[in-house]
Amino acid sequence: MSSSRPYLIRALYEWLADNDLTPYLAVDATLEDVMVPSQHIQDGQIVLNITMSAVRNLDISNEAVTFSARFGGVPQQVYVPVTAILAIYAKENGQGMAFGHEPELPEPEPKGPVVVKRESEPTKEATESASTNKRPSLRVVK
Repeated sequence: MSSSRPYLIRALYEWLADNDLTPYLAVDATLEDVMVPSQHIQDGQIVLNITMSAVRNLDISNEAVTFSARFGGVPQQVYVPVTAILAIYAKENGQGMAFGHEPELPEPEPKGPVVVKRESEPTKEATESASTNKRPSLRVVK
């Protein structure tokens, strides 16, 4: 399964915008691939105003939130991987959601035959116990 975080971010952004609130993103600026204005980072974090009037070309994809904005009058491109987003909330009342650490999902098991390698011959006791626990078997009858 894919991460639910980008879907929740998009839904909360829309909910905040529909209620005429200012959506803020709290971002862990210490993670790899985060591109934010370094002069505004405090204690490894940055809070970004992502309301439509503050940013241009906002894109909340399954991988990252990207947009361009002016910081101190200087236009900059911002790139925030969804894993670096700590919270999305309203400036006015703090309503929103904080995100915890999302565990890595296991890789799907490979499809195809599984080869089992026998390390040694079965013992006499194992052979006897196997013969007493006979399982039903199927055979083709013509």
